[in-house]
Amino acid sequence: MRLGLALGYWGRGPSPAHLALAREAEELGYDSVWTAEAWGSDAFTALTWIAAHTSRIRLGTAVAQMAARTPTATAMHALTLDHLSGGRMMLGLGLSGPQVVEGWYGRPFPRSPLTATREYVDVVRQVLRREAPVTLDGRYHSHPYTGEDGTGLGRPLRPITHPLRADLPVLLGAEGPKNVAQTLRIADGWLPLYWSPGRWAEVYALPDALSGAFMVAPMVRAQVCDDLATGLLPVKYMLGFYIGGMGHTSRNFHADLMARMGYEAEARQIQELFASGRREEAVRAVPDAFADEISLVGPRGRIAERLAEWRKGPVTDLLVTAPDPVTLRTLAELVL
Repeated sequence: MRLGLALGYWGRGPSPAHLALAREAEELGYDSVWTAEAWGSDAFTALTWIAAHTSRIRLGTAVAQMAARTPTATAMHALTLDHLSGGRMMLGLGLSGPQVVEGWYGRPFPRSPLTATREYVDVVRQVLRREAPVTLDGRYHSHPYTGEDGTGLGRPLRPITHPLRADLPVLLGAEGPKNVAQTLRIADGWLPLYWSPGRWAEVYALPDALSGAFMVAPMVRAQVCDDLATGLLPVKYMLGFYIGGMGHTSRNFHADLMARMGYEAEARQIQELFASGRREEAVRAVPDAFADEISLVGPRGRIAERLAEWRKGPVTDLLVTAPDPVTLRTLAELVL
C-alpha cells in the first residue's frame, strides 16, 4: 500500500504549511501529493507550485471539478503539467453536485451524470492519445459543437502540443453504486471519499478481484494524538460540512453515502441542523463511531492496529490528510 498526501483546497487563503508538508512527504517516501478545489482555489495552480518545488513525488488532483472546465481544457492542464513535471501527473476528476455546478459554475447539472462523466473522460483520453482530431457525437460534450446556437463552423482539432504520455492516469471520484461501477470500466483508478475498512464490500459492491494496475485511493484524515475525542473533532467538522452543507437537503451525494454506510437517521439529522443554521449542533450530531471508522486517529499503537484492517481490502494508495510532520513520519514508518 502506497501513501499519498491529500492537501485538499484552500480555506480563507493559502496554507503556509502545504508546501513544507509536500516536501516532507517526498523526503519520507510518499508516492503522491494531491490538491482539490471547491469554490475558491483551483486544483491545478497549487499543484504546479508544488511540482516546481519537488522532483520525484507524483502529482494528482483529488478532485478537479468537471463543471469548471471543458474536457479539452482539463486535458490541456493535465498534459501541460505532465510535461513540466517530467511525467508525474495524475488526473482525478469529479462531477460535484447540483448545488455547486448550478450555484457556482452557472451550468445545468446533467440529467444523466453517468453519460456526462463517460463523455468527459472520452474526450480527455482522445486529447492525450492524439491519434486523430477530437470527435464525439455526444449528449453533453459534442466535438465539434453542433448546437442550434452555434455557427456551424467548428472543425475537429487535435492538440498542437504532443502529450508526454498517452496513458496519463485518469481517476474518478465516485460515490453512487452505478457511478462506482462505471469508474471501474472507464478509469485507471477510483478516489473514494469515505472508506470503511470493515464495510467497503457491502457499501460499494466491488468485484472480488480488481486489476492490479487499478488504483483504489481513498482519502483519510490521520492524526497522531493522545486524546481520541480531540483528534476526531476535525473529522466531525469536515463531515458536518459535507453532509450538511455540501449539497441540497433533497440531493446530497455525501449524505446518501453516509446513509448507505448505516447512518441514515444521523445523516438526515445533520442535514436538518445545518440547513437551519445550527452548524455546531450539526457537528456534534456526527457519530463518533462513523468519524472514527473512516479515519486514522489516536496514539501511534492504535493507528498501527487499525492500519492492519485497511491493508486487508483493495486499497492501493492511502491518501492521508495529515496536519503535521509528526503524523506524516509516523505513517511512513508504519506503512513504508
